[in-house]
Amino acid sequence: MTLLISLATLSLALLGAGAQAQIPPESSQLVITVTDSWDADSGHMYTFRRDQGRWKAASIATPVNVGRNGLAWGLGLHPAQSGKQKREGDGRAPAGIFALDGAFGYLPSVKTGLDYQQMNAGHYCIDVTGSPLYNQTVDAGEVGQAAVAGSSEGMRRDIHYGDQLYRKGIFVAHNPHNRDGAGSCIFMHLWKDEGVPTAGCTSMAEPVMDRLLGWLDAAEHPVYVALPRAEYERLRKSWSLPDIEGE
Repeated sequence: MTLLISLATLSLALLGAGAQAQIPPESSQLVITVTDSWDADSGHMYTFRRDQGRWKAASIATPVNVGRNGLAWGLGLHPAQSGKQKREGDGRAPAGIFALDGAFGYLPSVKTGLDYQQMNAGHYCIDVTGSPLYNQTVDAGEVGQAAVAGSSEGMRRDIHYGDQLYRKGIFVAHNPHNRDGAGSCIFMHLWKDEGVPTAGCTSMAEPVMDRLLGWLDAAEHPVYVALPRAEYERLRKSWSLPDIEGE
């Protein structure tokens, strides 16, 4: 069985006594999306690289779309937070800190420093609650057609749904332990257009995705942070996040 969403192995470096989040020390690339509120369906994405212990702005700053109902706390590298929690089918993108653990798409290869896997017509991401494969991307040729029945999402959207949204994308390691019903199949992917929200992912223009894929490097253990602006400012110091006000 091919599992394309791996466990977030960085979590042990982050969680511990005190439950105060820090970006893992081995992570030197940071992608941040900030929205105006919990219910906003769009935001702005920034990139940073750690240099001698300090975050310095990288070259990508761009509008992005998020879930049609905004954000809700997800499961990732951050400690549990009070407030609205991400649930399957809620139309919200997960808020918090998450590993970026691979890239995918329709093409045989793309220019990226992430591990890349080409999708075929048999690849599905399992979003069916109760499935033993929940929140995992699998090949139906290996697990069987019955395992991908129901609302499981075909990763070759051009074949199954007639669109290019997953032509290029990045796996966001939300819900790394595949907790049933806590939200599944979270990606960065191409947008339909600016201002058109997603079911729970982060979407962007293809030229931006190309730049992001080319910039990200698995050796730098990149992480993704998504937060409403007020939460970002509240948590910035304790989570050791950069100041984005001047960006």
